[in-house]
Amino acid sequence: MVGLLPAAWLAARTAGFLGGLGTNPIERLLIESGTIAMITLLSALGVTPLRRLTGLAAITRLRRMIGLLAFGYVTLHFLVWLGVDLFFDVSLILDDLTQRPYVMAGFAAWVILLLLASTSTDRAVRMLKRNWSRLHRLVYVAGVLAVIHVIWLTRADYREATIYALVLLVLLGSRLVWTVVQRRKVRGEPARNGVT
Repeated sequence: MVGLLPAAWLAARTAGFLGGLGTNPIERLLIESGTIAMITLLSALGVTPLRRLTGLAAITRLRRMIGLLAFGYVTLHFLVWLGVDLFFDVSLILDDLTQRPYVMAGFAAWVILLLLASTSTDRAVRMLKRNWSRLHRLVYVAGVLAVIHVIWLTRADYREATIYALVLLVLLGSRLVWTVVQRRKVRGEPARNGVT
């Protein structure tokens, strides 16, 4: 329910409540849906580091749900661009996909998330076995592409893009540190610089 609150807030603004969408509603809708999508995607990426940091195993149960929410919001952003901004005009869509690098990066992120969402079922986990976790590491690639999408789209104020990039860097860095520590434990190597 909490994960659907941003959608309800965006729907209310689109309907003219809570201040509406301003003088350029299509651009505002693209920006707002993109912001919600980015925050949700970073939240999904943050579940595992948070579990490792806190030791709360119950957090893991939220990972799939938040990941699917992130895919839903990214798809909403994609559909706003596709239908509201470009009116499903194939020539305009192809122009954007071939001439605008930020659109290419965003579209690639969406394709990856589509693949991950379609393999997020229990049946897919059983079928793919160990390859499932390898496949789902692509979510980090999607995160990098999403941040690149925002950076390339930004024209003046880079504060928001910088925050996204720093959060993603911390999440990727924590994964790297965790991997190094686990490999040392397996090999029985002593920890360095206080890392255990």
